[in-house]
Amino acid sequence: MLELAQRMVFCAMVCSIYARASCPSRCECSEAAHTVKCVSKDLRAIPNGIPGYTRNLFITGNRISRIGPACFQGLDNVTNLSLSNNRITEVESHTFADLRSLRYLDLSNNQLTTIHPEGFSMHNHSLRELNLSRALYNHSAVMDLAASVRQTTLGSLQGLDLSGNGLIYLPSRTFSRLGQLRRLQLSNNSLVAVRNATFWGLEQLEELDLTFNALKSIPEEGLRELDALPATSSLLLGDNPFTCTCAIEPFALWLNRSQGRVRDDEALACAFPAAMRNVSLLAAATLTLGCYQREAGADLTLQTSYVFLGLVLGLVGLVFLFVLYLNRKGIKKRVYEARDACREVWEGYHYRYEIDSDPRLSQVSSSADA
Repeated sequence: MLELAQRMVFCAMVCSIYARASCPSRCECSEAAHTVKCVSKDLRAIPNGIPGYTRNLFITGNRISRIGPACFQGLDNVTNLSLSNNRITEVESHTFADLRSLRYLDLSNNQLTTIHPEGFSMHNHSLRELNLSRALYNHSAVMDLAASVRQTTLGSLQGLDLSGNGLIYLPSRTFSRLGQLRRLQLSNNSLVAVRNATFWGLEQLEELDLTFNALKSIPEEGLRELDALPATSSLLLGDNPFTCTCAIEPFALWLNRSQGRVRDDEALACAFPAAMRNVSLLAAATLTLGCYQREAGADLTLQTSYVFLGLVLGLVGLVFLFVLYLNRKGIKKRVYEARDACREVWEGYHYRYEIDSDPRLSQVSSSADA
């Protein structure tokens, strides 16, 4: 019995030593919590030897420049992976393909410049949340991401965070393969417009955050795009520099029709011009902007121009008639002279006609000529 107890203690010690040995250097491992943390350890690559029991893997605040499929082999149980704030610049194709249980992926606060076409390919569509907040370094990364999202298998993705990336516009149909997406975060960018096919394919989208962008208005094309999101019941548009001129009238009317769908509609206000600053967009309709009054004023100006032109032409006509009156004698003389000249020409033609029509006169005329 004593020998059995000793063997059990020995096995426990061996297992304990093995468990400690299986934890990567400069990382903290907890088998009970199924968690491994490698936080701010100045790592230059994903460490080897991460235990297979790991479900929550936090490798943050390091200096890892690139990640690829070799980094996560054998980690079938990882469900939450955080790689934020690592200065990652490149994501290779199939990097996360072996993470068959992955549901949450955080790549925020990195410096992505290159995302390969199948960088986010997943074998079993397990990923539900993807955080790319403040992760895209330049415009080429935006285009790479759009191409990757269109080509990879993220059909089960429900949440996508692209906030804080300085996005000016989104390529058409960027999200066309994300048919199950429920939440899309686009806040704190520089988006200037919502265009046709920007959100094409997002039939299940419930929440759309467009706060803190550069939207001056949303034209009718963009309004049709938003209306084409049938499931979206929570739309945020606050903290945009809306310019309240006549061009914003369709958007203001749309807001009044869509109350309840735009969650922060009562907080939306004009930023420009100065006279309209802080005026609620819900009130900035036709009467407030005075668009029709301006159109009526334009019509009045046009009518006034026509009246002025008529007066000028009338004055020119009077001057012409007055000149004719002053020169009536000379004009009458010229008319008489023209009349007499025409009469002489006519009589000559008439005489020639009579000669040609009467043979006797023709003979006399010929004799006279001889």
